Amino acid sequence: MPNSRSFLQSLLTVRWVVGLFFGLLLLTGLLLHRDYGVSTDEPNNHLNGLVSAKYLAQLVAPEVVARQPTSHLIPDIRAFRDADHGVAFELPMVVLSYLFTRHDPQAYYYLRHLLIFFIFVLGVWALYRLGTLRFGDWRWGLLGAVLLVLSPRFFAEAFYNGKDIVYMVLFTVAMYTLTRFLLRPTYGRAIVHGLATAVAVDVRVQGLLLVVVTLVMLLVEAANRPATELPRRRMIGLGALYVVAALLFTFIGWPYLWATPLSELLDVSQRISQYALWPGRVVYFGQVLPGHQIPWHYIPVWISLTTPLPYLGAAAIGLGAEVCAWARKPVASLHTLPSRLGALGIVWLVGPVLLVIVLHSVVYNGWRHLYFIYPALLLLAVQGVRTLVAYSQQTTPRRWLAYGLLLLGGLEVAHTVVRMVRMHPYQQVYFSFLPPSAVVDQFDRDYWGLSYRQGLEWVLAHDPSPTITYSGDATMLYCGGFLLPPEQKARLRYIWKDKQPEARYFLTNHRPRAYSLSYPDSMDLWREVHTIRAEGIPILSVYQQRRR
Repeated sequence: MPNSRSFLQSLLTVRWVVGLFFGLLLLTGLLLHRDYGVSTDEPNNHLNGLVSAKYLAQLVAPEVVARQPTSHLIPDIRAFRDADHGVAFELPMVVLSYLFTRHDPQAYYYLRHLLIFFIFVLGVWALYRLGTLRFGDWRWGLLGAVLLVLSPRFFAEAFYNGKDIVYMVLFTVAMYTLTRFLLRPTYGRAIVHGLATAVAVDVRVQGLLLVVVTLVMLLVEAANRPATELPRRRMIGLGALYVVAALLFTFIGWPYLWATPLSELLDVSQRISQYALWPGRVVYFGQVLPGHQIPWHYIPVWISLTTPLPYLGAAAIGLGAEVCAWARKPVASLHTLPSRLGALGIVWLVGPVLLVIVLHSVVYNGWRHLYFIYPALLLLAVQGVRTLVAYSQQTTPRRWLAYGLLLLGGLEVAHTVVRMVRMHPYQQVYFSFLPPSAVVDQFDRDYWGLSYRQGLEWVLAHDPSPTITYSGDATMLYCGGFLLPPEQKARLRYIWKDKQPEARYFLTNHRPRAYSLSYPDSMDLWREVHTIRAEGIPILSVYQQRRR
């Protein structure tokens, strides 16, 4: 019996539990990464990496580049409109694709999706470490990591969103290195945090916010620590070293800046609140709005609609607990590092949302540009659960309320897991509490068109014709074909809009008719033969011409 108890205790140690969790997470990625389609952003993101790779290759071996038969198809770095987007992920992806995929699009996108998920796992680990440092217990850190994995939209996008998910991960890693830096300010940790900041900036320029946050936190530390513990001169030196490291590593990792680094970095940073030239539109409460005309409540509403309700409720309780603690002892709270870290988490969550609202920033579909604040929301949710657990251990009547909320929240999390399984591989259209009828024609759904892959697969499986003509959104159908077997893809022939009546099939992801390619010109000629639904929400339909 003692040996059995000892074995059980060993299984519950941090090494076993955490190792098992991350091992299963990696296995999940290996098993599922081939299930998702290709988003319409991915080819252009890959091209951005190719542009920088060509620029670097021309610096080292221009004659080799000139001999490449397709090099002329890759734009010059100064002429490419998206060259000012960081390539910290896309550039290594180009190298790996060159080494392992041999110009096979299907192999490339499978590899890409797997690597994006592996980066997501890094973010889950960073959140686990952040929670462990913040709350002083690995179990609370693991809870935050679990909540991130059990966030349906984030789980799906962790396989294909090489911008927003990767940036969220790198921002979280940088917040982790910042926390370590604040806990023990050393020159080594200043350099490491500078590197983490630079990698985040080299994916999205908004990462420069990390520099501002870091310097402000250093000032707060200097004001609240005894000079004998952290001399002011040393603090200034640490801050200067961090800034130099961040700028230097940013410059090294972003080829676009190599000609005139500082001036171009400042020029690009001005776009944080702009992107006013984005021609896209969003669907919001049934209206089709240009990205620069969204109302102030767009982001808060989208967060509330797409985040599981238990997470929002727990985060609200956690925020209330933090605010109450500050209200009771506003001055004394500044003198404890855990309280300052709690304030940092609130700023991480609320600050970017307020900036978007105040600056009237353009936000693309949903709230993906602000995904990097989601780990902060989950940390507040963990704080909320800790608060409920503390109440449940008291003898006051509210312990039963705490028990009830914990039970209800746990059941709803389990229901979220069931929904994730049912929706696979379309968790990107998850809405937390809206019924399908409240989503259809009211909000963006599969705006990146991942379901076009499955739509084309259905057509190929149900039509034995050697040549199949089809029409619809050209970009989304182009991306939908990347993962098709070559022999099946060869059977497909795309028909452009001006010759649409010649097509046998028409595919649509149900965007409003304000989008020119969302539906056929005349619905009378077509009948619906197949629809993909995610929990009752139609996300893609296949139409066939009646006369055919």
